[in-house]
This record gives sequence, structure tokens and C-alpha cells, in this order.
Amino acid sequence: MSNAQYILEATYLVASILFVLGLKGLSHPDSARRGMIMAACGMAAAVLGTLFHPEIVSYTWILIGLVIGSAIGIPIAMVPMTAMPQRTALSHAFGALAASMVGVAEYIIHGANMGPIKMGALGFEVMLGSLTTTGSLIAAAKLQELMRGTPIQFKGQHLVNLLLALSMAGCYIGWLTHPGMAVLFYGMIACALIFGVLLVVPIGAADMPVVMSLLNSYAGLSSAATGFVLSNNVLIIAGTLDGFSGFILSILMCRAMNRSMANVLFGGFGAVVGTDTGATGTMREVSLDDVAVQLAYANQVVFVPGYGMATAQAQHAVRELGNILEERGVGVKYAIHPVAGRMPGHMNVLLAEANVPYSSLYEMEQINPELPSTDVAVVIGANDVVNPDARDNPQSPIAGMPIIEVDRAKSVVVLKRGKGKGFSGLENPLFFKPVTGMLYGDAKSSLTSLVQAVQKV
Repeated sequence: MSNAQYILEATYLVASILFVLGLKGLSHPDSARRGMIMAACGMAAAVLGTLFHPEIVSYTWILIGLVIGSAIGIPIAMVPMTAMPQRTALSHAFGALAASMVGVAEYIIHGANMGPIKMGALGFEVMLGSLTTTGSLIAAAKLQELMRGTPIQFKGQHLVNLLLALSMAGCYIGWLTHPGMAVLFYGMIACALIFGVLLVVPIGAADMPVVMSLLNSYAGLSSAATGFVLSNNVLIIAGTLDGFSGFILSILMCRAMNRSMANVLFGGFGAVVGTDTGATGTMREVSLDDVAVQLAYANQVVFVPGYGMATAQAQHAVRELGNILEERGVGVKYAIHPVAGRMPGHMNVLLAEANVPYSSLYEMEQINPELPSTDVAVVIGANDVVNPDARDNPQSPIAGMPIIEVDRAKSVVVLKRGKGKGFSGLENPLFFKPVTGMLYGDAKSSLTSLVQAVQKV
């Protein structure tokens, strides 16, 4: 090997090690920041190492791509935390699109001369990358509310999806049998692009955490296939890590939502059907001063954050109120549901940004036994994850989904902008229960006012 080849392989080895260590660091909040830095350094090493590739004949287009990519990437990276889910979806789309374009370019250059193994990997890369691209764009549009977040369905949708999947697979197999038939190759791409759209549109935006982790898995596997096509070890390793970690996370998220993996893979979950939720009566509105007195004289308060906290950017106000209560001797805990927010770990990231100690965060299984002895449970912009219908109503669309059982607390305060049903479109019987008081208004403003009110008690 030449010196450039030695440098290339050495940097790829270093990058691969950093990716593995980075992923390990992400397994715990205390080491997550270090893990992200190591993963970023690994990516930097992989990019720099690639510049020593012996087959590079000109750096002009590489520099042009670097400039264009930076011009797009820097503004996207500076979005607020509330927009992080849709930014992540766009990242999945860009990564999958890049993998697909590389595959198409390889096929145009080499045609049927790559051998059966590389041809198989290339077809898998392009097919999975194409459906991930359109699926991720639909997810981003739903999260950004550029299209309605509720499921979009039509009669015979499952049959259409099945026929489309069979057509895509048929084109793939036919193309492998007759590699020179480009029409089958591009037909497969067309089917995959349409399938990606139809895979995500029937999924409600409230179920996006599972979709996000699944799309992440698809993008990773597509990148791994790209590595096989290009004989690039670092792409194989990084793509495999990303693909399988995303797949494992998807399984865990499905368990948290009591959904089967098959239900996620074939779409159609998250549909809201007409059913009796049992949500009758009147929502009881409470005043700021009444809530302040409740909190000030409580023995234990549990905060339950949801996407409404992210929308209001209220995580710092929550932390400030928690500090004030702890100074008064009140026990303060934060209950985290696995699928709260719009992407995996959304609430954990927001609270970490506000310097909430990890020791104060409690998972659903940990906090539920403590709720009957909790004086006040404060729900901040959460809906489905605290909806008792999931536990009590077998006809509910979310029946069987494990929830944070705040209705078992002695008192519940729900911070909500208005009397609407929330992003999922489901009515929540919790809001009508005698133990529940509704504090309407912007969550950040309400929490800031509560800090001042508690200090005066």
C-alpha cells in the first residue's frame, strides 16, 4: 500500500474506535456529552482521512460540496431545541439521499460489472435510502406542522402498500437477475420513494418518537450498504452501529407504547378512531395563587414534562421552580415517559439543558409507585403519556400503552394553553377528574409567575 493508503486506513480505524466509544458514552446522561464529542471527532477523522484516498483526482468538487454543505448545515444546527425533532428528520433525509445518490452514480459508472454481491448491496442501499428520504421528509413536515399531524389514511391503503412493496421487491430481484435492465433499477427507486411517503403519512405526529428511531435505523443500514459497495470500512462500521442501535431503540420504544414492531413497519398505527373516551364533565380551572399554596406546603411534588414544555421553552422555569420548592424542604422529582416529546430522549435533553440533576429524573416504572403518596403532580404540556384511558378504556386508540399515572396523586395541576385536545387529537379524561386543576396559559409564563408566588407564601 502507498503512504496515502496507510494514512487512510489508520484514520478509518481511529474513526471507528471513536464511533464505538461515542455510542457507549451516549448510553448514560453523565457521559453523553463526552460521547457526542468523541463521535464528532470520529466523523472529523473519517472525513479528513478520506481526503487521502488515492483515487481522488481533483479536490475541486470536494471543496464545492464542503462549502455548500456547511452553508446548509450551520443554520440547521442552530435551530432551537423545540425544532430539534424535525431537524433530526431532515438529517436522516439528507443522509439517506446521499447514500442513494452514491448508489445511482456507482450503477451509472460500473453498470452490471460490479459482481452479484456488490449489486445486491447497491440495490439494498438505493432502495432503503430512497424510502428513508421521502419518509423522513414527511416526518419533518408533520413535526413542523407543514402538513396535518393526524394520520392520513384512505380506503385500501394497506393493500396499496403491500402491492407497492411487492413491486419494489420484484424490481429488485428482476434487476439482480438482469443487471443490464436499467428500467427495473429506476422502477425500484420510484416504488421506494412512493413507499416512503405511504409508510409515514398514516402515522400520527404524536407517535413520531418511534418513527424517528426507525428512520434513523434505515438511514444507518443504507450507509452500511454503501460501505460494502465502496469497500469503505468506516461506512460499514458506522452504518451498522447506527442501523442496529436505531433498530434496538425502536423495539424499546414500541414496548413503551405497547405497539408491535410489525405495526410500526407496515404503518397505519396512530390512527384516531371515533370512540367514547369517557371524558365528560367540566374542566376545573385553578388560580395561580391556589397552585402556589399547594406547591409551597407539599411534601412531594412531581413534574411531568411533555412537548408543551418544549414549545414554551419552559425547562429553565421548571428548574427554577424546582429549586425554590427544594429550598422550602419540598421533595421534587421529574417523571420521564419514554416517548414524551417528538423524538427519543427529548425531555431528558431539555431538562439536562436546564441543569436538572440526573438523579432527580425518574423513569415511568420508578415514579408510578410513588404517585399515590405524591401531594401534587404538575403536568406541563403532556397529553397521551398521562391519559388514563390507556389504562382504563379498552376501546381507546392508545389502550394498553403504559402511562405515568398522575391521576393517582393526591392533586394534579395541568399547565395547558387552552381547552383543546392536544397534538394527538385525543381527549384526556384526566382533565375532567376531581383531583385535577387546569392552569391555562403559556407554560413558561405560568411557571415564572409560580416562582414569584411561591416565594411570597
